Amino acid sequence: MRTYQELFRTPEFTPLFLTTAGQVAAQTVSGLALGTLVFTRTGSPLLSALAMFGPALAQVIGATMLLSAADRLPPRATLAALSLLFALGMAAAALPGLPVPAVLGIVLGLGVLAALGGGVRLGLLNEILTKEGYLLGRSTINMSSGLMQIGGYATGGLLVAVLSPRGALLTGAALYLVAAAVARLGLSRRPSRATGRASIGQTWRNNARLLSSPPRRTVYLALWVPNGLVVGCESLYVSYAPDRAGLLFAAGAAGMLTGDILIGRFVPRRWRSRLTVPLLLLLAAPHLFFFLGPALPVAAPLVALATVGFAASLISQERLMALTPDELSGHALGLHSAGMLTMQGVCALLAGAVAERTSPATGITVLAAASVAVTLMLARGLRRAEEPVRGEAAEAGVVVRTRAADAVPPSPGDPVGTDPA
Repeated sequence: MRTYQELFRTPEFTPLFLTTAGQVAAQTVSGLALGTLVFTRTGSPLLSALAMFGPALAQVIGATMLLSAADRLPPRATLAALSLLFALGMAAAALPGLPVPAVLGIVLGLGVLAALGGGVRLGLLNEILTKEGYLLGRSTINMSSGLMQIGGYATGGLLVAVLSPRGALLTGAALYLVAAAVARLGLSRRPSRATGRASIGQTWRNNARLLSSPPRRTVYLALWVPNGLVVGCESLYVSYAPDRAGLLFAAGAAGMLTGDILIGRFVPRRWRSRLTVPLLLLLAAPHLFFFLGPALPVAAPLVALATVGFAASLISQERLMALTPDELSGHALGLHSAGMLTMQGVCALLAGAVAERTSPATGITVLAAASVAVTLMLARGLRRAEEPVRGEAAEAGVVVRTRAADAVPPSPGDPVGTDPA
């Protein structure tokens, strides 16, 4: 699958695309409204930030408790039900007089459920498109999400000003209801990808199984750590350029869009695996120049160039799916999503701590240097992960052929399904 026309002709991709876009729009509008509502009532920047970004950190709880359900629940019913729960949560948070701790409790509880939603949604995407079309589909959804975030923040700001934060929250709830309706009416009924009962214990066992493979573990680290450290750099844009931070974020969005288009649509498959490390280095390297305190006309192009490197995550996700058994695809992608968001939140806090003691420019440089160092440490493992290794293929029950074309059967004692992510 190489064209957007082929992509949108694929049955069920369009309703899943629209469902995801609606959820992102709802999340963006609601997040801004929640942050404003909490700040207005408490005057606390910390509590306001927790209202907006706490759900991302809460996903680590979902990743350790709920993800085994991502492949054991019917996708259509689960996505519709989760969107409905989020709509009810936003409506409840908008109730007049609701105490701030109750609002934060609702937000963090929904953040835990979001980890399950990410696993179900991405697992269904992989099921609809197959592994060959996953990268193009994921890049298209990434681009839509970026545009929805930009539009959502602009619309959310307008709604907060015109309707009040509670009015904006109710609008977010309505958008979640639309997403629920699209999921219920547009997606077909599919059986779950795995059997058995979902439980916390099964979630832990699946996480251990996914992380037990060295190539798969390396891919996860590449998806979580360099990316998270650069998001930490981005968290300092406001303090670096208080009056013009929006331009830096816009430049970053443009760079991400460019990278998604190039990698998702134009770069041949045979080249992609060689680009993971260069793109991860590109993601961090331009931020090293912030140590010089560049003015905005220089800083914005540096940010745009750097964020092209976020496309490395598309390649790594494609590799993750090539290394993961189908019955664990939703869990594997949910673990990626939850781990990524958690690491982004942790690195944002780390960046803030460094900047408090030094300066925003120094904080950006330090985290960028850390990202480069982590990428270089992972480079050798990523190169090894580019080709299936014998043990991983054996775990999947695949017959591997050596260069001499000798058949190598699976090892008798290897558990089925622990092949590379």
